[in-house]
Amino acid sequence: MWLSDEFPRDLNTLRTKRPLVHHFMNFVVMNDAANVTLAIGASPIMAHAKEEVEELASKANVLYINIGTLDEYWVESMIIAGKAASRNNVPILLDPVGAGATRYRTEVVKRILSEVEVSVVKGNGGEMLSLAGVAGGVKGVDSVANATMETAVRVAEEYGVTAVVTGPWDYVSDGGRRIIVKNGTPLLQYVTGSGCMVGSVIASFMGVNRDFVKASVEGLVAFEIAAEKAELKSKAPGTFKQYLIDELYNLTGDDYVKMAKIEVIQ
Repeated sequence: MWLSDEFPRDLNTLRTKRPLVHHFMNFVVMNDAANVTLAIGASPIMAHAKEEVEELASKANVLYINIGTLDEYWVESMIIAGKAASRNNVPILLDPVGAGATRYRTEVVKRILSEVEVSVVKGNGGEMLSLAGVAGGVKGVDSVANATMETAVRVAEEYGVTAVVTGPWDYVSDGGRRIIVKNGTPLLQYVTGSGCMVGSVIASFMGVNRDFVKASVEGLVAFEIAAEKAELKSKAPGTFKQYLIDELYNLTGDDYVKMAKIEVIQ
């Protein structure tokens, strides 16, 4: 199975080295994102003050920019941090939350992509369709459209990134390699910020694996296997989220070997 040897090694390395993930995380999900980052084994810091982000981003192992709660101050801080990360070879994950819902959000995402060396762009179907030039796929910050592997490939080629399209199935591509992740549970759609949280787990793996296609798949599968295991213990969103964090903490390499559902498209 793809990554069956590498995933246990990377999970162990992650938990041993505890890479520092500098988050620009929206207020809605900040606490949960920190908790899932800790649960998988990495070290989170949530910081957006202009006075310190350049220093922090330079020293972090990964920078995760999530545009969920935007204002002019945050945007400038994101650009400062992104440029500092780029100068210091720190990989960057961008979550274009709500791209396509307003002109402002779409413009901010494109500004970041043009001024910062982004490694991975991860979004839901509507957000990624917006970046691919297809309008009308977003309602608020929720996707109302289904994207495909073609969407991931188009975004990857347009912006020179690894593109991750989340949904019932997840599509990952760097323009060449194409992987579908089929793990997960419908309960995730009833937990606010589940997409933002999976971004934290992907970013954590980016801290130990510089092959960003593989790191993205590792993060997706880790989060979604934990969700499947959590669903066995709870059928309702509140307790499901609690068990999700527990199962991320308890995740093993053997879980990947037994439960990963991955299709590599040749």
